[in-house]
Amino acid sequence: MFTFDTARRTLDAVGVPMGQRFRTHDGRWVDSTGAFLVGELERLDPTFHEPLVDVSWSRDIDLREDVTIGDEFSSFSQSAFASPGSLGTGHGIGTGKSWIGKQTTQIVAADLNINKIGGPLTLWGEELKYTIPELESAIRLGRPVDQQKIDVINLKHQMDIDEQVYIGDLSLNQPGLLTSPAVMKTNFAATANPGGGTQWSKKTPDEILADFNLAITTTWANSGWKLLPTRVGIPPAQYGYITMAKVATASGLVSIKRYIEENNLSTQNGAGALMIVPMKWAIGAGQGGVLGQTGTVDRMVVYTKDYKRVRFPMTPLQRTPLQYEGIYHKATYYCRLGQIEIVYPNTISYWDGL
Repeated sequence: MFTFDTARRTLDAVGVPMGQRFRTHDGRWVDSTGAFLVGELERLDPTFHEPLVDVSWSRDIDLREDVTIGDEFSSFSQSAFASPGSLGTGHGIGTGKSWIGKQTTQIVAADLNINKIGGPLTLWGEELKYTIPELESAIRLGRPVDQQKIDVINLKHQMDIDEQVYIGDLSLNQPGLLTSPAVMKTNFAATANPGGGTQWSKKTPDEILADFNLAITTTWANSGWKLLPTRVGIPPAQYGYITMAKVATASGLVSIKRYIEENNLSTQNGAGALMIVPMKWAIGAGQGGVLGQTGTVDRMVVYTKDYKRVRFPMTPLQRTPLQYEGIYHKATYYCRLGQIEIVYPNTISYWDGL
């Protein structure tokens, strides 16, 4: 079945440019309004079946909504500060406090450095266009071509946001949640079982749990032991594997996923339930992998879904008033899409080879 997730969006299932008259698989002709030649003994289902599409960006990221259509960049600041101890107190653990006395004449001062980080807010737009004959034909067929084209624009809008959030844009050199160069990348260790390999399908449940806890501990340590991560994104195949495969516990057989959710470091330390979610964009996102291609190097992302840590700037979708040009009705739908803002790169980590 034709799917917008895997095909060029300007062509149909057989490679014919959309919006033109084309022949169906059974040899019949159809135009852009969906006017089929229906046989006398044929029962045509009038339901409008959209392409198979799935987007999940709103589940995995918080929005930065203070940006407007007039803004061309979104930015934020990162502050670093230093405050040395009093003279002679040293700078090691257990020393370095800012003590003063009654006769102190030299008092240390705190230093502050503020760095601004920004990214472009790129204009996104799609034109809604149809002719008066198209509209009249659609009315007679009972298929509102104007509403269907609006649905197409909304669908394309959601798909582009989904891609921009997770992997960014290669042509604009913009990173995403799974591809930021500012984030630490680590390869999983190979299993001790005969044959080796870093893939979870070759590991025991305890080795998979150890991978999760290593990723959580490392990310926690990178934050200076300030923040335990609570969300893990993995490719759908690995998500399916740990959901289906079983492990024996004192209470009976449970899935590896449930075993991990009950025994991971974040949950055991009181940081809250660990959310494990499937991310299709993690397929092939690892170092040396090919994005979207199975059998290469997949990636796991460990982070905290929090507006203060990571977010995505964008404006709501707007439209111009409907314009009339000859027999055409036109309107433009537009917005601005930014790039992922990882405010604290030390609270997120990538793990390849699962």
